[in-house]
Amino acid sequence: MNTPLPSLFSDARSRALRTAFAAAALAALITLTSGCVVAVRPAPPPPPVAEVYTSPAEVIVTQEPPQPYAEVIGVAPGPGFFWVGGYWHWYGNRWVWYRGHYARPPHPGSVWVGPRYVYRGGSRIYVRGYWR
Repeated sequence: MNTPLPSLFSDARSRALRTAFAAAALAALITLTSGCVVAVRPAPPPPPVAEVYTSPAEVIVTQEPPQPYAEVIGVAPGPGFFWVGGYWHWYGNRWVWYRGHYARPPHPGSVWVGPRYVYRGGSRIYVRGYWR
């Protein structure tokens, strides 16, 4: 028991400090190397804007349109707006869904005539919607 008391404390204190320092260094290393990677998903492209047609047009199509989506009709944004229900529009060589929306007619007294899909002469025909 000739060991001096202060040296026992300094060895134990030194070991505790080294252990604490090593733990802190390990925690910092883990924190820095395991950083959170945030991947930002790009926003979906906006749906095509429905064009305002004032006359019907017919297009021979190669396939029937898909089933229409169920839509919720919200409150009109103001007086003079009319609900144009969503519909499948033939866009070049494929069907594209135009969401339902409120629109103002191009001139007073206009009436929206929705698109139609008909068979004529053995062909599928898309008749686009228009304001009459």
